[in-house]
Amino acid sequence: MTPSATPGAERSTDPYLPEAGNGGYRVLHYDLDLDYRVVSNRLAGKAVVTARAVQSLSRFTLDLARLQVRDVRVDGRPARFDHRPGKLRIKPERPVGYGTTFKIEIRYGGKPGPVSGRWGDIGWDELSDGVLVASQPNGAPSWFPCNDRPDDKATFLIRLTTASAYTALVTGDLVSRRRGAGTTTWVYERNEPTAPYLMSVQIGRYETVSLADSGPVQRAAITPRVRGVFAHDFGRHGEIMAVLERLFGPYPFREYVVVVTDDDLDDPVEAQGMAVFGRNHLDGRRTHERLIVHELAHQWFGNSLTVADWRHIWLNEGFATYAEWMWSGASGGPSTNAHAAGWHAWVAARPTTFTVADPGVSRMFDTVIYKRGALTLHALRAKLGEQAFLAMLRSWVAEHRHSTVTTAQFRTHAARFTTAPLDDLFTAWLDRPELPPPPRIR
Repeated sequence: MTPSATPGAERSTDPYLPEAGNGGYRVLHYDLDLDYRVVSNRLAGKAVVTARAVQSLSRFTLDLARLQVRDVRVDGRPARFDHRPGKLRIKPERPVGYGTTFKIEIRYGGKPGPVSGRWGDIGWDELSDGVLVASQPNGAPSWFPCNDRPDDKATFLIRLTTASAYTALVTGDLVSRRRGAGTTTWVYERNEPTAPYLMSVQIGRYETVSLADSGPVQRAAITPRVRGVFAHDFGRHGEIMAVLERLFGPYPFREYVVVVTDDDLDDPVEAQGMAVFGRNHLDGRRTHERLIVHELAHQWFGNSLTVADWRHIWLNEGFATYAEWMWSGASGGPSTNAHAAGWHAWVAARPTTFTVADPGVSRMFDTVIYKRGALTLHALRAKLGEQAFLAMLRSWVAEHRHSTVTTAQFRTHAARFTTAPLDDLFTAWLDRPELPPPPRIR
């Protein structure tokens, strides 16, 4: 008999990606032991997933893509399983009772590759000489079994063994590095609750350089041939960090790591405490500095504060886009008013039928969500006034640190900082497709 999930335990509650993620339990911790061979693109893994049942479970599922599963155990006992692309269905020897903490041990391996879908190939991807992992929104199962939903944040311990010629960077704090006969084992720990899609692995022939002399630890992994141009294009990183900390509060992790691959990338990618850029994002003229700001801002908005489900994506992208505009004004570039006016005209020229608060899965990463989300914040800033707006932002970050957030929570939070009603403002900017008049701060 093929195992099937307990009713309600196979699908998540995310209305946009109901097949990504699972119900019936919450993950507390992932312990991953990985061995990766770069030349042959072979991954061997052991995952121990510690979870707590939120309903009685006779069967349950995890997300895992194309890798092959060799063995599954639940609390040390062999479990029956069935693995088809996307889902690992498990039937434990004994049902798991409501409220019980249990451990799932999975041995797996094969040739990892990205998950293909409406956003292209997402997840574990081979570079010309190394690996890049960019998992937003549903690529985490490309390299480890998980509950791939943004609201199921857990801690991680990852041991990764690969050839010593390569540097291995994993989102987390480096605990140890042990060199063996031709291989090195890197051990990383992520103690802050983290959504699976924000975990990342980067493998390449990198050298490490410092990004700033003060503030939180900021370092970069780069290839030698981009050293000079990188030093200029990322030369103001310490200043950017200082401005964002002043605006949003303390940087939420122990360190920030920038990786610049030797390959070109369409867009930079953020992970927990990390951002990944392509070589094409360096040109010696700081042309892409706004992207540096955008990815750093995601450490507050998206990573520390993670959307409860993908309907609320503007809380990630609108806030990171507005951080670009705020840095521009603070650093002597065009003001936030100038950016708001320009992008309002851009959005106005592209009439839309969807709303920012619930754009639909096909519009999750539409540029309009980024820009109109930022315009919403500019309108709110004009309404609240500078002092109240900044106090609102900092407290929003502090009160929801390392947790999940929704648009309704943000509306309620913002209302605490004014006696004037905000319902009409939020309704116009977030709930209706028609574009309101351009906001301007006097």
